[in-house]
Amino acid sequence: MMKGIRFHGRGGEGVVIAAELLAAAAFKEGKGVQSFPFFGGERRGAPVTAFVRISDRPIRLRGPLYSPNYVVVLSSFLPGVDVTEGLKKTGLLLINGQGRRKRAEYEGCRVAKVDATKIALKLGLVVAGFAVVNTVMLGALARATRIVTIESIQAAIRERWPDDTGEKNAEAAMLGYLLLRGVDKTA
Repeated sequence: MMKGIRFHGRGGEGVVIAAELLAAAAFKEGKGVQSFPFFGGERRGAPVTAFVRISDRPIRLRGPLYSPNYVVVLSSFLPGVDVTEGLKKTGLLLINGQGRRKRAEYEGCRVAKVDATKIALKLGLVVAGFAVVNTVMLGALARATRIVTIESIQAAIRERWPDDTGEKNAEAAMLGYLLLRGVDKTA
């Protein structure tokens, strides 16, 4: 069965790289994958969206992903962006956030949270003033959905950055995995 994942964030947070890493992790597990970004002006801080399809079979479908199974939101500030648009009723919204308040626009969605910004700052994952939260969110996604294993996520990270950067990001993914809140983590 094919699953669709949509990532939302701002330029500089690692949205496109998150999609690429998720696809690489799924490919390592022998799955069919697609990963593609969508963005306008290429500048830091501008809204960015990226998509991933993962299937147990080769994927022949081409084109936009309108009804994702999972939506991953890296940035807490995306004015004018409806992150829940098209999210399947059985889907999951994974948010970089803290606290227990549930925002009104997320009503009706299964919501999980991880304070990815806090984790990224703690580990020094900052580029040009932005906390780079992508690998933290991937770890949380692995735990919330079981779409890929945390080991595959970490292997994809270490392959992309075979130095201390990779180790730091692999640690960030594990912390995201361990500190996820809001869903049945054993499902």
